[in-house]
Amino acid sequence: MNTASYSVSTTRVLVVPADNINRTVYIHAIGAGVVYLGGADVTAANGLLTEKNAVPFEMFLPAKETLYAITASGTEEIRVMTPSVD
Repeated sequence: MNTASYSVSTTRVLVVPADNINRTVYIHAIGAGVVYLGGADVTAANGLLTEKNAVPFEMFLPAKETLYAITASGTEEIRVMTPSVD
């Protein structure tokens, strides 16, 4: 598995780049704020909401898809775990 930590703010950040395989991705919002997840067009208005201080959740990401994160305000930290591809 690969793990990474990201500081997410009001400018979207790529947290899972595209790959040629389907993947199960685990995402954990570390802080007490809200992080929104989605595609390249993600905003706080259309993104998938992560819960504050919640346990990591599992997300299926199809091949050739990317995942971005953004906040409505402030900066939050998230951790992302993806499968290793060798």
